[in-house]
Amino acid sequence: MPIKTLAPTSNILLIRLRRIGDIVMTTPAVTLLKNHFPGVSVTYLVEEPFRRLVEGNPNLEKVIAVPRGQKTRDFFSLIRSVRREKFDAILDFHGGPRASWLTFLSGAGLKVGYAIRGKGFLYDVRIPRGREGGHVHSVVNHANLVRALGAQFSDADIPPLFLPEAKPEEASRVADIVSEAGARGKARGKTVALHVGAGNRFRDWGVSNILGLVALLSRIPETKIFLIGGNDDQEIARTLLGSAHEAVTSLVGRLNLIEIRELISRVSLFVGPDSGPMHIAASTPTPIVAYFGPTLPEVFAPWRPSGGKTVILEKSLECRPCRQVQCATEDYRCLQTITPEEVFAASARFLKS
Repeated sequence: MPIKTLAPTSNILLIRLRRIGDIVMTTPAVTLLKNHFPGVSVTYLVEEPFRRLVEGNPNLEKVIAVPRGQKTRDFFSLIRSVRREKFDAILDFHGGPRASWLTFLSGAGLKVGYAIRGKGFLYDVRIPRGREGGHVHSVVNHANLVRALGAQFSDADIPPLFLPEAKPEEASRVADIVSEAGARGKARGKTVALHVGAGNRFRDWGVSNILGLVALLSRIPETKIFLIGGNDDQEIARTLLGSAHEAVTSLVGRLNLIEIRELISRVSLFVGPDSGPMHIAASTPTPIVAYFGPTLPEVFAPWRPSGGKTVILEKSLECRPCRQVQCATEDYRCLQTITPEEVFAASARFLKS
């Protein structure tokens, strides 16, 4: 791996524009960067909807939040703004077209990114994304960009995920919601945060499966189930509420990202697919039951180096992983063959009295 030394007081820009899980998985690299180079000034560039995931991180001096769907003129304005900051180094955690060209045109003295076909030439230092004959966890990939600056550490030294604590008003709001639902205090009782959304069709477990799981969970006396998701998940939430047990409360579209974390930290269990909320859950001590379809746990499993309680359900199929463009079997069997009964069996052990 190419190594470049970093001046003790360098001005560094980190780029990860989106999405939830991808941003959360950069946070160990942010911690490593500051631990190994405590005198540097670190700025994080992110899209506006995800600002709260990094705002308030004590290892960052500044957060730049840009709107989603920028027009060309806005992008060139951003380039000018970045150049005015005179960054000494840029770490491009993203690797997408906008992020890579912004890195290239930034004027930074050192540009570090991934050796992606057709984009690697835009960086001074190119780090392989993965390794020959095997997979590398996304958190480790991000940490490797910090290694390229001269930091020396083992994979075992990579710290946990970090998300800012909820503001007092956010924590109070979530506490009220939990109390109103009849659930008991923090980290007690039989409470479940169930993520009902999906990033795409390939990761959509389906309303019938979720209904089956809710029915099974509701058989456990005193269980309370909180549905979580974004505004795009309102329809599935309404379907679930129309058919579900009284133990279900929908918080879909009602919580910001840090409030979702606060809720998860207060319940007994998180259940959901490989998703942004799953990675948010991994930043808390709450046990996780996650079902994986087209993606691999070797790359995207909840990052818990301290040994947090995690159960992963997956099916061994030759078509996994896939690029999530066209289903080879046309029935999404990698996820659809995981049954509500299997998820319930994995979940029930965390919901005992």
